[in-house]
Amino acid sequence: MVENRPWLDFLTHLILIVGVLIVAFPVYVAFIASTHEPSAFVRGVMPLLPGDNMGATYSQMLGSGLEVAGTPPVWLMLGNSFWMAMIIAVGKIAISITSAFAIVYFRFPFRMLAFWMIFVTLMLPVEVRIIPTFAVVANLGMLNSYAGLTLPLIASATATFLFRQFFMTVPEELMEAARVDGAGPMKFFKDILIPVSITNIAALFVIMFIYGWVQYLWPLLITTQEQFYTIVMGIKRLMANTDREPAWNLVMATVMLAMVPPVLVVLLLQRLFIKGLVETEK
Repeated sequence: MVENRPWLDFLTHLILIVGVLIVAFPVYVAFIASTHEPSAFVRGVMPLLPGDNMGATYSQMLGSGLEVAGTPPVWLMLGNSFWMAMIIAVGKIAISITSAFAIVYFRFPFRMLAFWMIFVTLMLPVEVRIIPTFAVVANLGMLNSYAGLTLPLIASATATFLFRQFFMTVPEELMEAARVDGAGPMKFFKDILIPVSITNIAALFVIMFIYGWVQYLWPLLITTQEQFYTIVMGIKRLMANTDREPAWNLVMATVMLAMVPPVLVVLLLQRLFIKGLVETEK
């Protein structure tokens, strides 16, 4: 029996609203700062209503960037970040789902040893192996390239583990039925496993896309040419201007523009993302 307690409903909704306000307020402040003159952000009293400088600020960042800070136009950095995040997300999913398929459905020597070797790499993030990885990429001539930005980050032990756990829940009768119908391993993988894994793929795509989008240390090391700058690098260069006070309106405008692609990805895949997380937990 479910008890009707209006005060409890009110309390839970109040907590949710307060939580949303706490999370959203810094974003609102960033937007307000992007619509005012740079001096308005350092006066001590931050305005809470939009200013009249919004059009000029966003036009400058999308058009010419900020030459004083050495940043290219925002649209170029957004494009670099988008392709980097997209290649990392698609590559991680492709490698992880095929490796999980091999581990679950093929019987070969040292199968579990291979899985645990993949899983142990979770203890070795990019920051730990940054120097040897950079040396390998430099020796292969992949500096200042999309291959250098993405290939070292393209494998994922987490996604392999999640796909393995999901494949182990697929009934064996499904595989036997496919085998009776004459379907080979790759046809079973393409026509059965991938369609039933769509929600998991969508959930992992959102996570991996954002992971690639917010990368800072690796792009900072691997790129020296402005044409390969990512949006996170651009924000840092805008803030690190030592010749004068940072143009906070331009910085915040860049921050707001940098939020748009990840937010759109989450909104477009929201239903599949939530469903995939729930099914993964099962």
